[in-house]
Amino acid sequence: MTARRAGGRIQVGLPRWIYLPAAVGALFVITPLLAILLRIDWPHFIPLVTSESSRAALVLSLQTAAASTALCVLLGVPMALALARGDFPGRSVLRALVLLPLVLPPVVGGIALLYTFGRQGLLGHHLEALGIRIAFSTTAVVLAQSFVSLPFLVVSLEGALRSAGAGYEHIAATLGARPTTVMRTVTLPLVLPGLISGTVLAFARSLGEFGATLTFAGSLQGVTRTLPLEIYLQRETDADAAVALSLLLIVVAALIVIATASRRLTGT
Repeated sequence: MTARRAGGRIQVGLPRWIYLPAAVGALFVITPLLAILLRIDWPHFIPLVTSESSRAALVLSLQTAAASTALCVLLGVPMALALARGDFPGRSVLRALVLLPLVLPPVVGGIALLYTFGRQGLLGHHLEALGIRIAFSTTAVVLAQSFVSLPFLVVSLEGALRSAGAGYEHIAATLGARPTTVMRTVTLPLVLPGLISGTVLAFARSLGEFGATLTFAGSLQGVTRTLPLEIYLQRETDADAAVALSLLLIVVAALIVIATASRRLTGT
């Protein structure tokens, strides 16, 4: 930022040169999206996105993304609270491990899940003995999506908790409120926007998950073939269908991003 005097007033603004790389960056993101729009076979768009395989993949994606998001909320909220408010040995190490899936290639996450829940995995062979098979099932899709999405919710909520501080919680505690009551009536309402943003981001990440799902769950139509997998397969046989489904996924993701941005701007 720079400051310059004009008419006796100090005006703060950006140096003009900054807009050139900013415009190049914007074009770098927007141009590929525009290329998809120009490549769409519009007269056949509806039939392409409403074929049996496309509808099955979309429904499965929405169902598994919703399930994985629910799992992320169930596990992620306590994790974020523990990392932001807890005081225990190894907290920084635990935070690093929890956030590791953010930087891991998804296929590595899929392999890790396979060697954990697969037939010969760390836990999988015990589950197999009980007649429970997880790998290459719809459950595997949910676990794969949760594995890569959970850090998004934890990061968002932990950041909101740290920004909010603990002042109101201390006041409630001094008034005699028990820890569970403080969490329910003070902490969670205070960071509700962060929780909503994290939940939406987790859903969006689950909806677009590809690598871990393919590695751990495979690609069985109606069982594990989510919309990103359907797009990948259609690319090999029907490029027009792949482009149409890609646009559909972009629209859904855009709606999620816009909804999240609107909540942040309005503070709700």
